[in-house]
Formats: sequence, structure tokens, C-alpha cells
Amino acid sequence: MKFNARLDKALVKIPSCLQALAGLGASDVQNQAIDCLQREHLANVQKGLDSLLSSEFIGCGEGPRDLASEYKQYFASDLSPR
Repeated sequence: MKFNARLDKALVKIPSCLQALAGLGASDVQNQAIDCLQREHLANVQKGLDSLLSSEFIGCGEGPRDLASEYKQYFASDLSPR
């Protein structure tokens, strides 16, 4: 896949420096940058998910198995006089 990108003035020199320092081609620098950004994003998503799961926020409720689909029926029966 080919793509063109515009870089901010502050970033213009970085790809060529990375190419020289690491002995990589322009495509390799782009590919590694995208891969690094994806891994960082996925790590942040996983960290957030781990925090949520360890907080006992998910799965801490109790009720009938069909509560999500039949909530209106349960709500109406709780409001009706007995």
C-alpha cells in the first residue's frame, strides 16, 4: 500500500535521521512507526480493560437472566400496587 503524508515542520527531519541511525529505508521507518503506534494503542486498551475487570465493576450485579431483554416487564411489575 502506498500513502503520502505531510509532516509538521518539527517532525520533518526525524524520518531521515531514523533511517541513518538504524540503517532502514523510508518504508521500514513508516512500517515500524505504524506498528509501534498500534502496539501502544492496544496496550492502553488492554490496560483499561484490565483495570475495569479488576475493579469488580463488571459482573457484580444479580438478577434474572433475562433482565436485559425483559427489563420493562420487571420494572412495570415492581411499580404495580400489590
